[in-house]
Amino acid sequence: MEKTDELVAAGEGVAVVPVPPPPSVRRPRPWPLGAAVLLAAGASAVFLVGDSGWLDQPAVGAWRTVCLAIIVQAIPFLVLGTVLSGAINAFVPADLFTRVLPKRAALAVPVAGVAGAVLPGCECASVPVANSLIRRGVTPAAAFAFLLSAPAINPVVLTATAVAFPGNPAMIAARLLASLGTAAVMGWLWLWRGDEKWLRPALRRRHTGHAHGHSRWQEFRIGFQYDFLQAGGFLVLGAMAAATFNVAVPRAVLDAFSGTPWLSVLFLAGLAVLLAVCSEADAFVAASLTGFSPTARLAFMVVGPMVDLKLIALQAGTFGRAFAWRFCTATTVVAVAASALTGGALL
Repeated sequence: MEKTDELVAAGEGVAVVPVPPPPSVRRPRPWPLGAAVLLAAGASAVFLVGDSGWLDQPAVGAWRTVCLAIIVQAIPFLVLGTVLSGAINAFVPADLFTRVLPKRAALAVPVAGVAGAVLPGCECASVPVANSLIRRGVTPAAAFAFLLSAPAINPVVLTATAVAFPGNPAMIAARLLASLGTAAVMGWLWLWRGDEKWLRPALRRRHTGHAHGHSRWQEFRIGFQYDFLQAGGFLVLGAMAAATFNVAVPRAVLDAFSGTPWLSVLFLAGLAVLLAVCSEADAFVAASLTGFSPTARLAFMVVGPMVDLKLIALQAGTFGRAFAWRFCTATTVVAVAASALTGGALL
């Protein structure tokens, strides 16, 4: 008989009650597409650093430069996010977040949104951290509010915005309010209409962090390795798509949309999705678009950290495609509306 069996009044002939050992929490293996993504990432790496024949054509060289720039600026923050995710999974007590956040989900959403200000990273860092929060029992609505607000209202981003728009504190305030408002609205929208069936099955099963049979450092290593390899491959695919747009779309197309106020807002919002500029640098890109209205440039800075090609790929790989296309579409609509309202009032 195993030591985990418990003898209950054995002397009186009462049956032995087996007590099973604590279940082992195993992290699911990357789904098959993840392997294909990693292979594509490896092939693209060879392409990016290649130096022969048709790879030296100007258009190809420009594409390679843009793609490498996106990947290089995003990788440090992706590492930061996966390190935080692994640390949360392995070392943080399972009930910490549920104890800190308000019990009512509707109140937990804005609190989590404001908490996003403490993570000095870009959108690539927030996705794996939000993933870890959901696995630890945090309501998805609060985790998604954090995911959206962290790359948009942290001190590094707001400082960069102040430098890019000197003498214009209204732009900083508008970015803060529009981004925080979008995060809160999306969290509440998930509470109202969200369905956990859209999430990956592994996320629907809450897990308590440290797995029995593993040391905490081993659990940290496993979590970091899984999250980084899974998210890194999708980051490369998103960067490749963004670089393709940068090279393929001529400057004349940008100029054609700058004359109409409402059309310029929609155009710069869509441009933010396609360019996939890191949130720490997007304020400088927005400041350079002098032909567009302040409200349109605000939309560029609010939409970009929340929805872009690399984020869509990261969210699809982390949370599932059914979630990504719904959530990203709704976020874009809410972010554009928040930018238009905030910009109209403050700018």
